[in-house]
Amino acid sequence: MKPVRSLARVMLSGIFVVSGARNFQNPGRLVPAAKPITDRVAPLIQKNVHPRFPTDAETLVRVNAVTQFLGGLMLASGKFTRPAALVLAGSLVPVTAAGHPFWNNDDPAARNNNQIHFLKNVGLFGGLLLAAADTEGKPGLRWRAGHRIGHSRRSVQRAVRTARREAKIAVRSAATARRLPG
Repeated sequence: MKPVRSLARVMLSGIFVVSGARNFQNPGRLVPAAKPITDRVAPLIQKNVHPRFPTDAETLVRVNAVTQFLGGLMLASGKFTRPAALVLAGSLVPVTAAGHPFWNNDDPAARNNNQIHFLKNVGLFGGLLLAAADTEGKPGLRWRAGHRIGHSRRSVQRAVRTARREAKIAVRSAATARRLPG
C-alpha cells in the first residue's frame, strides 16, 4: 500500500509544483482574474496578518504560487504530507473562485471550459482532503489522545481499586491485632 500512497501523492502534487513555479515566474497573466478576489481579502490581510503585509494582486498571486510549489514538493516527498495537503486545499479556494467563475460567462464555450476547470479543481480539492486525512495506517492524533486518556483512566481506576483493597486489608489487620491478647 505504501508504494501506491507515494505514487498517488507524487501524481497529485505535480500540478501544484508545475503551476506554482510557472505562476511565480509569470504572475502578470493571472492578475486581472485575481484582482477582484485580492481586493476583497486585502483588508482582512491588513487587519489580521499585518498592516504592512503586501496586498497587491501580483504579490498575492506570487505568495499563492510559492505556497503551491512548496506544498506540492512536501506532498510529493512525503514530508509533512497531511499539513501540506491542507495548505494546498486552502490555496485552491481562491484560485478556483478567481480563475474559473463559470457562472459569470455568457459565452457557452467559455462557460463550459471554466466549468470543466472548476470541477477539476473540486476533484483536486477532494484528493487533497483524502491525503490530509490519510494516516498511512497509523493512528491519528485524535485516536492516540483518546487512547492515552482511556489508558490513564484505567490506570487510575486500577490504582483506586488496589488502594481500597489494601485499606480493607489494613483495617482487618488492625481489628485482628486489637482483639489479640498481648
